[in-house]
Amino acid sequence: MRLATWNVNSVSSRLPRLLEWLERTRPDVLCLQETKCTAETFPYDEVHPLGYQVAAHGDGRWNGVALLSRVGLADVSRGLRDEPGFPGPESRAIGATCGGVRVWSVYVPNGREPGHDHYAYKLYWLTALRDTVAAESPSASPYAVCGDFNVAPTDDDVFDPTAFVGSTHVTPPERAGLAALRDLGLTDVVPRPLKYDRPFTYWDYRAGMFHRNLGMRIDLVYASAPLAGAVTDAYVDREARKGKGPSDHAPVVVDADLSLSVQPT
Repeated sequence: MRLATWNVNSVSSRLPRLLEWLERTRPDVLCLQETKCTAETFPYDEVHPLGYQVAAHGDGRWNGVALLSRVGLADVSRGLRDEPGFPGPESRAIGATCGGVRVWSVYVPNGREPGHDHYAYKLYWLTALRDTVAAESPSASPYAVCGDFNVAPTDDDVFDPTAFVGSTHVTPPERAGLAALRDLGLTDVVPRPLKYDRPFTYWDYRAGMFHRNLGMRIDLVYASAPLAGAVTDAYVDREARKGKGPSDHAPVVVDADLSLSVQPT
């Protein structure tokens, strides 16, 4: 199975890029974030000819998530258990079973700044994500939580830790939210970079950050032991961040040979 995740920063703005990337990369399952469209206005007609079923969750504003699968799409769940809102629940999580793998596409709130109401919302949301995943017993079978987590797991996952002092994405409570997910038996599948020494997935549009590789690793794939143990390769597709009009995120691609998957005893 080839599993990928990509914050496309508007599926309509990035549609030609998305279609070209799907044809070139051919993931079996793609998790999308920040689609910025309603479920009704997702470009199904353009994606279906490439062999993908689609489950979308969106309200047409700044959020939105989707799952594209060419290996089946069953047991779709939109939203989290006891999901907090800001003020109402937002379209930030969708899960489905694809080719025997339970997959979630998530777009974690940004948090804005420590002490802001949105920061508290982010922490509550991470707790709701953890509770939702825990209820599905993720360690028992191939399972993945993928997406834009808006948290860098370690200081090595930002270009310069001193540049983020006092900012979100790196604070201990946010990282504790990620640790709580890993404590459920999930592994951070760290991809290899196609260039430079660290697998950053996001670069701000401003000040040539991408070309100077001043980025962060905030797009993550958290996998259960049966899936993580089957991974044969994982990489950041930095090429997709190049050219005219890209998303500010690059896709993360994970290849797994599920015949190698060992079920827990």
